Amino acid sequence: MSIQLENISKYYGQQVVVNNLSLEVKDGEFFVLLGASGSGKTTVLNIIAGLIQPDKGKVLLHGRDVTELATQERNVGFVFQNYALFQYMTVAENIEFGLSVRKIEKSKREKRRDELLELVGLVGLGGRMPSQLSGGQQQRVALARALALEPDVLLLDEPLGALDAKIRVELRRSLKNIQQKSGVAAILVTHDQDEAFDLADRIGVMNFGRLIEVGTPQELYQYPKTEYVASFLGSANLLLGQIKAGQVYIGDHAFPLSDETYNFNLNQRAQILFRPEDVALAVSQEDLGCMPLGQGKIIEQGFNGSNEHLRVEMPAIEGVRPIAPPVPYGLSGFLLDINRSAEQSTNFPTQKSDLAWVGIRRLHVLSHPGLNFLLVTDGSLRSSPAISLGGYLARMAHARLTMLGIGQDSARLEEHLLEARKQVGSGMAAMSVQTSTKPFSKAVAEAVEMQPLDMAIIGWRPTAGFSDIENALQTGEHHLLLAAQPTPRLGKALICLESGEPGKDNVAFAGRLLRHLGADATLMTVITNEAENDSQKRRIERFLTAGKNSLARFGVNADIQIKTGNLISAIQEEMKTQTYDLVVLGAPLPNAYGKVDLQGTIGTILNSVEDCSFLIIRSRQFQRMQNRFRRNL
Repeated sequence: MSIQLENISKYYGQQVVVNNLSLEVKDGEFFVLLGASGSGKTTVLNIIAGLIQPDKGKVLLHGRDVTELATQERNVGFVFQNYALFQYMTVAENIEFGLSVRKIEKSKREKRRDELLELVGLVGLGGRMPSQLSGGQQQRVALARALALEPDVLLLDEPLGALDAKIRVELRRSLKNIQQKSGVAAILVTHDQDEAFDLADRIGVMNFGRLIEVGTPQELYQYPKTEYVASFLGSANLLLGQIKAGQVYIGDHAFPLSDETYNFNLNQRAQILFRPEDVALAVSQEDLGCMPLGQGKIIEQGFNGSNEHLRVEMPAIEGVRPIAPPVPYGLSGFLLDINRSAEQSTNFPTQKSDLAWVGIRRLHVLSHPGLNFLLVTDGSLRSSPAISLGGYLARMAHARLTMLGIGQDSARLEEHLLEARKQVGSGMAAMSVQTSTKPFSKAVAEAVEMQPLDMAIIGWRPTAGFSDIENALQTGEHHLLLAAQPTPRLGKALICLESGEPGKDNVAFAGRLLRHLGADATLMTVITNEAENDSQKRRIERFLTAGKNSLARFGVNADIQIKTGNLISAIQEEMKTQTYDLVVLGAPLPNAYGKVDLQGTIGTILNSVEDCSFLIIRSRQFQRMQNRFRRNL
């Protein structure tokens, strides 16, 4: 491998700039880091070059650990967006500069210079000054200078960003050709998707310092794993449907699962992607030639020369929630984006307000369904950690966030929610705000019944008591995060487990959450009965080892602890030996009346551990019991 990054992290105060990033770039590969501004991609490039030191992790170039080496000892070529040419030197002198510094003899310098001038297409221009060249030509000089020392790797920081569109397209072809002829591995940083698709052998998509997905351009466009990549790369139609008996259901419309789809459990929610070009239009259902979705009305129509772009309004489908395109306020149905070729448009011409049958030629089910959070705030001091932590988690996980404001004073609540939205910031998949004047427990119960949630987030202080927590666990199917710590970052979690199925559920959701944070974990089981025999202890150790392996599949590093004695004392002791930001506990099963009661062990733990947030996991057994009680009401 030319480049290996192992668990690289970079922080500026509490801000996570690069988050536990690992990456391998093969010899001769053209790799593109793609992401929005502020995603951390340039920081990664600077870390590879040695211009910035990582706070954690290692950088290896051709198997050599260069993490602690200075830039000049790494043998990297760097091309900047602003060219960074010496304006008082000729083109030839610029290209030879690095060779001159290294005292390479004149004849060898000139030979290498002439080779590079030919390679970058600037033969005969060696005597010109940079000011006498076009922007594209200056960038070619910068590229030749970076290649002069025959670097092990080539780093390109948005090298085409300062050029106009036509020159960028022309220079892309040259850049790819030059890289292939030189044989050097290259990493290019850009926010331009067309540039990434044109140049890359593989693309890594970044967001908020995290490498979301890596793959070939075709893999990431056709078969993305995450909602972020599906919506970031091109236009996407995304719906929340259901997997049942090996088929994808959008309401009552059943579609077969494609061969490339990952294994899914039965009867689970699924995010379903189909690109605009995968949607068919026809005058009748029989003429579609693919699986029908229904009849819609064309509300927008545009043409760019090679393709026709349509937006169609579809009627609501029971049990289906639209994700993208976003639905305007007040619309009961959902929208679809459609691209048609000139031939398709000619065969079935349409106009705005026409009705047409809609079908899907190809769909893809995302293998990492997006997370959906509810953040609850009443404007009190207790809510402040929930806003800080909830916003951080939603950004890092690119989750969908609903902020629920509770309060009687509508003017004061509106002012608070405005400030809370500013604090939460942007970067999540979607964000909405709801308000309620009802008591806390009723407001939360109504909110969680309105939509499927993965986790509710509320502020927590021991003085607040347990009633709000118990009520929040009484409805819905969500897990519950009690935000207590003043700083948003989660670096390490203590996951407390009982061996068995509920413990597996703790690991599964903790892994889904922690994978987005670059956090480490400790899996701990406490043996309260000292009479446990050796075979039982070995069983517990195997269970924890399996949990560690499960977390590793999420990319979460974990160690295991087996303690003997009192559960509360063991947790307190462990909290003293290491710094944990989060404790993960399983929710106690409902009592004989179907109520959740935290007055026992969990309540004691919540009261005895300070300045730490808690994640309470509802196991499938918990949910089955609760559903049974609800049916019997």
